[in-house]
Amino acid sequence: MTGTAADNPDSSADADVLAVASQLQAKRQPFALATVIETEGSTSARTSAKAIFDAEGGVVLGWVGGGCAQSTVAHAALESLRTQSSQIVELDLNDEVLGTGMPCGGSMKVYVEPVLPRPVIWILGHGRVAECLCRIGALMDFDVIVDDPLAERARFQAAAQVLADDPNYDAVKPGGSDYIVLATQSSGDHQAMKRILASGSGSVELIASHKRAKLVLDYLRDDGQSQDALGRVRAPAGLDLGAQTPEEIALSVISEIVLFRRRGRGFAICRADPPAAPA
Repeated sequence: MTGTAADNPDSSADADVLAVASQLQAKRQPFALATVIETEGSTSARTSAKAIFDAEGGVVLGWVGGGCAQSTVAHAALESLRTQSSQIVELDLNDEVLGTGMPCGGSMKVYVEPVLPRPVIWILGHGRVAECLCRIGALMDFDVIVDDPLAERARFQAAAQVLADDPNYDAVKPGGSDYIVLATQSSGDHQAMKRILASGSGSVELIASHKRAKLVLDYLRDDGQSQDALGRVRAPAGLDLGAQTPEEIALSVISEIVLFRRRGRGFAICRADPPAAPA
């Protein structure tokens, strides 16, 4: 007969950990979730035991072993958050010299995974290009925020948020890892870009022609913007795909954002066997 969470305190503790994890995700706070996936012999934690570690390596909630075992997992949590990759930690609890310093007589494996806020793309604009940016950005697992007085929610259904009452972009408050795409394609781009740079975003994409982009960059330079600030601007935005349609332009911009996010090289992927020529 299967017991309930009330009958099994360990099950209740796991539920509490997962509830707190959900709350941290809602607050966009990074953390690492550690889960014991295998035990052998005498161990201080059971299989499936969980713990949450914050961005400083401190335990928020949960238990995956005491003493040096928890310290080892905490270091792994910090590493996973830094590299944005999961790992399996093997703990030898039977060797106080070469292992974790806790001769319990057993061993265990702990799966550590980073849980990071989804990156945000701020799209400033309301036209067809902006609509395509929203759809493709959401498909690439970004949270999309659209900020434009003429933006209609019905046209940006994939957006996490649509701001139609922010004409001066006062609500644009990006994090350092967020991306901003200026897609207004209007004569006021230079003034908008000045306000955007003051927001502190790590990356700004300006959708414009080469001529228009140069005019905007020259204006910002003459306005006294630092080289560091100008270095955050990619203008014209997008990889050179030969894009012509709004969909292709949006694809080139999102591709460039993914390139920088994933630290790609931007080279074409070579095929071992080139495709056959058409008959």
